[in-house]
Amino acid sequence: MAHSTDDFSIVRGDLPAVHEGWTDSGLPDDLRVATEYGENPKDRIGVTKPTLHLVPAAAMIRMAKVFELGAAKYGPYNWRDNAVKETVYLSAALRHIMSRLDGEDTDPESGQSHLAHVAACMSILIDAAATGNLVDDRPTKGVAAQLIRDLQVTNV
Repeated sequence: MAHSTDDFSIVRGDLPAVHEGWTDSGLPDDLRVATEYGENPKDRIGVTKPTLHLVPAAAMIRMAKVFELGAAKYGPYNWRDNAVKETVYLSAALRHIMSRLDGEDTDPESGQSHLAHVAACMSILIDAAATGNLVDDRPTKGVAAQLIRDLQVTNV
């Protein structure tokens, strides 16, 4: 028997954990997916994997435009073909952050958001680290992280 998507419901923490006719999956309320037709066996496995749908679509779409420009300029996934220096991408991200902080929303060269450029830079660093193509050329460890913690205002 075919069912429309209207036949299915997601049970969230603010709703009853088990509704009449639904099976209790034993999952936390925010991960419980139930139908009046029983539990899909994929649900128990699916909820244990990264929840990629939580990454905002707008961020992925904006980053995609930046990656398109980078692919045309340097080649797609060029950071996988050649090792990349961490400070090159950190510096690029900081330049985009400083431009954004100083009031410029859009990179004049690319026509894309400075925020999307920052996200793309960080994505490349994450991917390069995961694939073993990241050259950690950061300076000798300093005290910045500890200073930030030490100077945190605690009486707010």
